[in-house]
Amino acid sequence: MALLILRVFFILVAAGVATFFFRENISGPTYLPYLVISGMVLLALGVIVIDIFTPRKRIEVISAVYFGLVVGFLLTYLLWIALAPIVQDSRFGPPAQLMIAAVLCYGCTSLLLQTKDDFRFVIPYMEFSRDLKGLRPLILDTSSIIDGRLAELAETNIIDSQVIMPGFVLGELHAIADSNDRLRRARGRRGLDILNRLRTQERIDFQIYERELPEFTGQSVDMKLVILAKHLGGKIVTGDFNLNKVAKVHNVIVINLNEIAAALRPQFLPGESFEVRIVKPGEGIGQGIGYLDDGTMVVIEGGRERIGTTLPVVVTSTLQTQAGRMLFAKCDESVRANS
Repeated sequence: MALLILRVFFILVAAGVATFFFRENISGPTYLPYLVISGMVLLALGVIVIDIFTPRKRIEVISAVYFGLVVGFLLTYLLWIALAPIVQDSRFGPPAQLMIAAVLCYGCTSLLLQTKDDFRFVIPYMEFSRDLKGLRPLILDTSSIIDGRLAELAETNIIDSQVIMPGFVLGELHAIADSNDRLRRARGRRGLDILNRLRTQERIDFQIYERELPEFTGQSVDMKLVILAKHLGGKIVTGDFNLNKVAKVHNVIVINLNEIAAALRPQFLPGESFEVRIVKPGEGIGQGIGYLDDGTMVVIEGGRERIGTTLPVVVTSTLQTQAGRMLFAKCDESVRANS
């Protein structure tokens, strides 16, 4: 509603500006006033259409352009005060002033656009916005993209931080997709498909960070990720065990997809019952092995003879290992008796 009121007001202001020309007693055909008003209104409508069809505006880009123009005009004013005694009476004064303004505005805006990833933390408004949200950007590594679970997690709308894809990680993923090894090539292409899924999601603020920091020189991809996370104050999203350890050594926050998956697995306490299909014999005498939907292994006492069937079981104990959680259970005799 506020945007609608603003746009209507903008059109009225444009029409009002057009009537300003009539106060100057401009001579011309009788249709000239209508032509001027129509032109100004169409210009305003064109600006509104451009605004509507560019919904995802980058605040750091807008800030860089705004501050670049402000600084450029300020430098032009100060420089012109110094040059005024020299060129005040010259007929080249006004063109020179316009040229100086154009050069300085372009130079300042270009500089801020190329360094906007650093500059956005300096702008007071941007710093306020960052504190208000309390969010840190998520920096992806190759394993988190190839894994595929991140795209499914993003589709649940749980991710509201900015997602950053470093350019050197994208290059590594592209190299994997062009590999001569068939399996490695398939993994790389799958990663590119998943990356495209993330990029096209409207609710995800996805950005590719292509800037090369001076600290990157001579560093491995893992160390570049750690350096970039420190530089942006972000979190690394990975499924790589080694990167997880290296990042923690450097006090960088890591989001491990494997730990997330383990934390989301259903918790079963001794005495709880459920059904599971026995798929193979266990190592112990009379044991059968089944798996839950999330991959949790269930060892069933007395299940060796029921391979290939789905049985109601009761949890007797749980065991946490480095590979994950294991459940030990026995056949639920009460359910079998009732059936």
